[in-house]
Amino acid sequence: MKMANAKNTFEANHPKFAAFLNKMFKEKITEDTIIEITVTKPGEEPVTGNMKVKQSDLELLTELKGLL
Repeated sequence: MKMANAKNTFEANHPKFAAFLNKMFKEKITEDTIIEITVTKPGEEPVTGNMKVKQSDLELLTELKGLL
């Protein structure tokens, strides 16, 4: 229940990002997909990192989706 409440709060606070995440997970992320994220803190330069999705990552995502 606590996790569902946190998910609902996140979606209310960040509707565009939540919609983006929902779209990506519905389209099924596949092995070798590149996920890239940029974090920009106030007054600092952006920092970008990425990862190539492995089978073990897909298994983790499946487990996490089961929690929600």
